[in-house]
Amino acid sequence: MKKILYTLLFASTLTLSSCTGDLDQMPHKETTSASVYAEAANYKSTLGKIYTSFVTTGQEKGGGNSDLSSNNGQDYMRCYFNLQECGTDELASTWLEGDKVGDLTYLSWDANDPWVSDMYYRIYYTISLCNEFLRNAGDEQISGFSEQEQSDIRHYRAEARFVRALAYYHALDFFRNIPFVTEADPVGAFTPPRYTAAQIFQFLETELTGIDADLLPRADCEYGRASKGAAYTLLAKLYLNAKVYVNEERYTDCITYCQKAINEGYSLEPDYKKLFNADNDKRTNEIIFPLPVDAIHTVSWGSTTYIICGAVSNTSDYQKADTYGVKSAWGMFRVRGEIPALFGDNDGRALFFTEGQTQTVDVIDNQANGYFVEKWTNLTDNGETASNTVDGGVNTDYPMFRLADVYLMLAESVVRGGSGSSRATALGYINELRQRAFGNDSGNIQDGEMTPDFILDERARELYWEGTRRTDLIRYDRFTTGSYLWQWKGGVKDGAAVDSKYNIYPIPTTDLTANPNLYNENY
Repeated sequence: MKKILYTLLFASTLTLSSCTGDLDQMPHKETTSASVYAEAANYKSTLGKIYTSFVTTGQEKGGGNSDLSSNNGQDYMRCYFNLQECGTDELASTWLEGDKVGDLTYLSWDANDPWVSDMYYRIYYTISLCNEFLRNAGDEQISGFSEQEQSDIRHYRAEARFVRALAYYHALDFFRNIPFVTEADPVGAFTPPRYTAAQIFQFLETELTGIDADLLPRADCEYGRASKGAAYTLLAKLYLNAKVYVNEERYTDCITYCQKAINEGYSLEPDYKKLFNADNDKRTNEIIFPLPVDAIHTVSWGSTTYIICGAVSNTSDYQKADTYGVKSAWGMFRVRGEIPALFGDNDGRALFFTEGQTQTVDVIDNQANGYFVEKWTNLTDNGETASNTVDGGVNTDYPMFRLADVYLMLAESVVRGGSGSSRATALGYINELRQRAFGNDSGNIQDGEMTPDFILDERARELYWEGTRRTDLIRYDRFTTGSYLWQWKGGVKDGAAVDSKYNIYPIPTTDLTANPNLYNENY
């Protein structure tokens, strides 16, 4: 059983302030803050609710007693995966109409798209949970508890601020100019101001550096909670993409925080595939910040259940569900042909099911077009099925941050002109990844090959289906432009450029109606 705070004996949906005026998006009220925060022990349980808001949708198994009324009723990470992957070369969706992902797939959404709306409200629901926790975790509120209890709550408080920062980072990345609300704002009738991307960026910098002293170091941090390494990694991501967000190059800062994360003592997991199986909670050497999923305590039909069940055909004569520890195959998606083409011979990361499948995607919703991805499984290290996925979903955690990504961020920042490290160090990190992938040094590259384009391709080889591709393509100015085309980009078989407005998702119409401070610039 996973050693995790997620075994919630007391999970409560709090009385929260909404970031919108749309009452259909308000959390359901079941327990008041006064009763929840009367005992010190409840703070950890409530922190657990904050963490699980990424992978569950309600108070009961499989999302029963839901937290929000929403279009699709899916969890944060299912929304996140769709918004980061559907429109890229990494995903070919099967159920375009049934799952309502056609506009995401073809880069043609508008401010009424159900997945865009659900992602937006999921983000702000998590932010609201964090704000309510922080309103009740100030020094004055916890002064009546013992010294040890106060010390623990200060750590929890820093973690809640980290989770809020992560949610705001996702809001920045997806929506740019967004409503901003913290624990300092009033509960009830409150209309949040519109913060620019520059203001959100500054808030994230200040917040993530400000919690450093109260976050636990990796060695002391319980699995599933945010350590110093998680905050350093999030800062590195913020700085890597600063040119996109605020038109500033912050590559030196990215290098600084990559090094801080590395110095926490992480190391590469020798077996790449074990990072994505049902025993990946044991990979604390490489996984910096996981989102635990458990078939008993945090049952989810989104997150990794969606990825693993969704990547197994339900029509193929060749692919078998039990090969991946899955009791039901959903046949939701495959990968478009451009991604498998990036891999060289003997690259162990090329985990694709090809029998009976074409590499090219002539018909995007034809399950026989495009390879299925075998990267994620619900199998233990011993090759046994970890859970009954029909009843409880998978047991595989979602590695939100891992060391390999940090290595690649540092290398890209060096190549782009950042200081504080060297090309030799960056090259060493890339070749460590490739030695793991190839099993020897046959895949190593030389310094002259370490270019920005190579690193973008290497990120795809190492991180495909880990929710980074859209952000990466935007940073390289290839997501909407004609500089890189893939099959069915823009709804055209051979690919086509689309309007640059699709680099940013629109704030949903429902929130524009509720909050007069908000507007979309291009929709």
